[in-house]
Amino acid sequence: MYHRGKRLQSAMEYLMTYGWAILIIAVVLGALFQLGIFNASTFTPKAPPGACHVFRPNGPYTTSFINTQGICNGELPQYVAKSSSSVYAMGIPYKQQLYPSTHVTVSFWINTKIRNSGGWKNLVGNMAAYDICDNTGSYCIRDCCNYIYFSNFNSISGGFAYMPESLINDGAWHFVAGTNNGALLSLYADGKPAGTTGTFVGSLRQGTNQITVGDYGGLSASFANLQIYNTSLSANEIAALYNEGIGGAPIALNSLIGWWPLNGDAKDYSGNNDNGVPNGLTFSSNWESGYSAP
Repeated sequence: MYHRGKRLQSAMEYLMTYGWAILIIAVVLGALFQLGIFNASTFTPKAPPGACHVFRPNGPYTTSFINTQGICNGELPQYVAKSSSSVYAMGIPYKQQLYPSTHVTVSFWINTKIRNSGGWKNLVGNMAAYDICDNTGSYCIRDCCNYIYFSNFNSISGGFAYMPESLINDGAWHFVAGTNNGALLSLYADGKPAGTTGTFVGSLRQGTNQITVGDYGGLSASFANLQIYNTSLSANEIAALYNEGIGGAPIALNSLIGWWPLNGDAKDYSGNNDNGVPNGLTFSSNWESGYSAP
């Protein structure tokens, strides 16, 4: 009994001596996991800015012999764009071709924790001033009141699709897309249809203001891989875009009208040369936390 008690006492002394050290190590490891240090993507080679681009041999907005060139196999980007909450992150100067008259698709990756401080928060779309999407514009994806809306603003006949804000408002990376097929407006989250569709009547208006990424109104977010098409991509095509991951190249090249990877710069890599103008925009190379490949 004496030796058994001695061994028990020695075991307790060992736990008391090293238990705190083990606990501290566990806490540190947990924090490192939370920061994404052990995320496999952290150690994955990153594609540098401009690694993939669309080549249009006959000039901007032409479609003959259009193709992609460079590293276009979906490698992770080296950087992503970060916006502040006080100004919009990037403006894309007005050009008529960026405002389709009938069908449109807008897609992008976003990482945010939206602050519900009231008012509209523009994610991507036409902007007249502050957090107000242009009422004469053709499309806008924005946040308000616990929902994400995709609007076409075609006077009183225009409709909107909406989905719960909670689908993307968790501080992780998500893929968002909005489509207008001439009859319905639809929203997608992470490659799947989400929320409620809206009825579209009439035609898309030819907005005159710039297209903005991020906006006033309490929105602080990271963005990547913004793409705009003058067609309504199908549900299968939207799923394919999502499955390519955050560094994926565009599909349906003949319908692509703008591509801003936001991988270290605001340039348009669609071959149409509609470069963005940074405003409240910075770039981060430490962005992998919260990203999981599809």
